[in-house]
Amino acid sequence: MKTTFFPTFDRSNPVLGTPLTAKATRIMLLGSGELGKEVIIALQRLGVEVIAVDRYANAPGHQVAHRSYVINMSDPESLRRVISIERPDMVVPEIEAIATDTLAELEAEGQTIVPTARAVQMTMNRERIRRLAAETLKLPTSPYRFAGSIEDLRTAVGEIGFPCFIKPVMSSSGKGQSKIEGPDEIDGAWEYAAKGGRVDAGRVIVEGTIDFDYEITLLTVRALDAEGETQTSFCAPIGHVQVRGDYVESWQPHAMTSVARERAQTIAKAVTDDLGGCGVFGVELFVKGDTVWFSEVSPRPHDTGLVTMATQWQSEFELHARAILGLPIDVTLGSPGASAVIYGGIDATGVRFPGVREALAEPGVDIRLFGKPEAFERRRMGVVIARADDVEDARRKAKHAAACVTPLA
Repeated sequence: MKTTFFPTFDRSNPVLGTPLTAKATRIMLLGSGELGKEVIIALQRLGVEVIAVDRYANAPGHQVAHRSYVINMSDPESLRRVISIERPDMVVPEIEAIATDTLAELEAEGQTIVPTARAVQMTMNRERIRRLAAETLKLPTSPYRFAGSIEDLRTAVGEIGFPCFIKPVMSSSGKGQSKIEGPDEIDGAWEYAAKGGRVDAGRVIVEGTIDFDYEITLLTVRALDAEGETQTSFCAPIGHVQVRGDYVESWQPHAMTSVARERAQTIAKAVTDDLGGCGVFGVELFVKGDTVWFSEVSPRPHDTGLVTMATQWQSEFELHARAILGLPIDVTLGSPGASAVIYGGIDATGVRFPGVREALAEPGVDIRLFGKPEAFERRRMGVVIARADDVEDARRKAKHAAACVTPLA
C-alpha cells in the first residue's frame, strides 16, 4: 500500500490550524515516552493536533495526545499504514526502533519527516553516524571498530585493547552496553548487546577508552531566522552522570573553557549541518581541557535535557516544537539547575509514588512523574528538576528530592 499525497506545511510561512477540525495542523510522534510526552504538550500549547504512536498501550505520550496507536514501528507495513491513515503534516521520530527505510520512502513520496529521513537513518545507527563523523567529516572521536560476529568482535577487541566498550549499533539509554576488562568477558558482551539493542542488527561497535575530564550534551537547535534561512543556536552545555550508559542526573550550565566550548559548538554544527532539517539535536561530547571528541547525536530532545524544564526560558521540548513549526526560538538560560532520575526500583504494574510531598518541600524543586504503566528496577519512572543560585546546590536539591520518592507496588 502506497500513498501518493501528504499534506504540506510551509515552515517558512507557518499558519497554525485548530485541532480536531479539517484545518488542523497535525503532527505524528513515533515513540511516546517521557520525552515525547513533553513534546506533545509543547505542540498542543501551540494548537497542534497530535497523534502519538508507541509499541505499548497507555505510554506517557498516549495519555496527553489527541489520538494514539499501538504498533510495531519496526514493521514497515504497520508504519506505513498508520501514517497513511492519519496523513499528518509532519512525522517526528522519537525512538530508535523504527523502520527508517520506510520513512525514507515516505519522504520521497511527499511526507515531511523531522528533521529528515536521512538524519533519522544516520543517527539511529551507531555505525552510520560514527563513520560520518570520523571518516567523512574528519571529527575527533574515540578509537573504534565494528563487528558482525563473535569472531569479528574478538579481532576488533584485540585491535582496540582493554578496557573497551561494546555497544549495539542500535540502542538507547545504555541498553545492551558493556564495559569489558578482559577476553573472558567478550562472549557475554556479545550476547548482552544482541538482547539489549532496540533492534538486533547483528552488529556492534567496539569503542576504546579515552582520557576525558567530563562529558556533556550540547543541545543544538536548527531553526529558521526572520529571513527564512536556517540558523544554528546552542543551549548552555549540560553536564551529566551516566551509569551503564543511562543518565541518572544532569545539570546546566556545565563549566567549560571558552576554547573547549567553541570547539564543541564547531563539532556540533558540522554534524547537524550535514544531517539537515530543523529541530533540536542532542550532541554528546567528551572533553579534556580544551580538547573535545564527538561521541553521539540524537535528532530530537535528549534525556539529559529534561533539566531545561527548570533552567531555560524555553525548554528543549518547546524549542523542538517551535523549530519544526518554523517559529522563533530563544535558548536563553534563566537559572542554574539540575535533574535527578526517579527509578522504578521494582518490577510491578500500576506502582504508587509516596514521598512526593517531601520531595516538593524545598523551594525551587519540581517533579515529573511520567505515568508509565509498568515499572522495572532500572526504568525511569520520573524525574526531579531543581533551580538554585548555583549548579552544586541545584544538584543537591534534585538528588535529595529524588531519594524521597520510592515507588511501591
